[in-house]
Amino acid sequence: MKTSKHITPDELGFYGEFGGAYIPELLRPAIDELLTSFRSFCFTDAFRAEYLDLLKNYVGRPTPLYFAKNYAQKYGAKIYFKREDLCHTGAHKINNTIGQILLAKHMGKTEIIAETGAGQHGVATATVCALMGLKCIVYMGEKDMERQAPNVQRMQMLGAEVRPATCGSKTLKDATNEAIRHWINFPDSYYLIGSVVGPHPYPQMVAYFQSVISEEIQNQLHENGLKIPHKVIACVGGGSNAAGAFYHFYDLEETALIAVEAAGEGLKSGKSAATSILGSPGVLHGSLTLLMQDSNGQVAEPHSISAGLDYPGIGPMHANSISTGRTTSLSVTDQEALHAALECSRLEGIIPALESAHALAALPKLPFLKDEIVIVNLSGRGDKDMNTYQEAFKNL
Repeated sequence: MKTSKHITPDELGFYGEFGGAYIPELLRPAIDELLTSFRSFCFTDAFRAEYLDLLKNYVGRPTPLYFAKNYAQKYGAKIYFKREDLCHTGAHKINNTIGQILLAKHMGKTEIIAETGAGQHGVATATVCALMGLKCIVYMGEKDMERQAPNVQRMQMLGAEVRPATCGSKTLKDATNEAIRHWINFPDSYYLIGSVVGPHPYPQMVAYFQSVISEEIQNQLHENGLKIPHKVIACVGGGSNAAGAFYHFYDLEETALIAVEAAGEGLKSGKSAATSILGSPGVLHGSLTLLMQDSNGQVAEPHSISAGLDYPGIGPMHANSISTGRTTSLSVTDQEALHAALECSRLEGIIPALESAHALAALPKLPFLKDEIVIVNLSGRGDKDMNTYQEAFKNL
């Protein structure tokens, strides 16, 4: 296992000042069991063999590192897309759910619960539960169920029960609240978290399973006679795809890591999800991290056109790396993301997910040298967002 001050928490699960496990006492036995099982099982040869076999023959890894020649010509750098959109289920989320379902099976769990925003984690969870023959319950915000209806249908076809979260903004935050409530009531179930958020060991665990992304990027660059990337760009809500894309580059100071958050309708609009800019330290969903909150410590309602980035917090690993200056954060508005999605579709013939479009929208904001190697993690494909795109571009 790779270790680093950026990716390896201390014994209490802290990355610098962020992290930990702030949980009800009812969940302490479940968390202790999870931590023990993760440490004893997920670094064994047996686990790695089954995990890597499924990534290769079921998920379809390695995903291509695609040279985007039209982007390179426009922006004046060697721009590559890491094609996580070509994974089975259409996004990077499956890397994590494969790892966690093997762990859950090893622990003897029979009921899996999950939360989802854009629906990609829900689909990935439903997929692996179908594969392993396990019961699957997915909590999803009622608003997200409407704007991501195709993914709701996919989860149901795979045999999952999709339960709406009807409180608050009816988005990812609220789905996570409901999933945690379920876990408290049924602590013998397995909570399959989709991002690098939540109580320790979830942030470390999810980052570990997603690290295959940056491991492949390294290998693919070397195969093409290239050295380390100068910039790695990824969108960040909770931050699982960014954690995977950054993982093996944290200790390479020559590589700039750029996390792109959702500015929504603007940083000063009151409708944003740019946590690292607008947030402050506080506890959210089991960990101390950066989150958007009011003067009374109440969680602020986030906004993003992208359901997967519509979250008021950020994973503690990212909170630490941004706070210490290792990672640079940028924010992108809804309109900038929509423009980037259309540009990618027209320039490269690739329709990206709205989440990935935020990462692409960072390109016009950055300076590039001619021979710079720039990696954009294309975390998912845009099938799920076609209703939003059709509405936005109906006058084209």
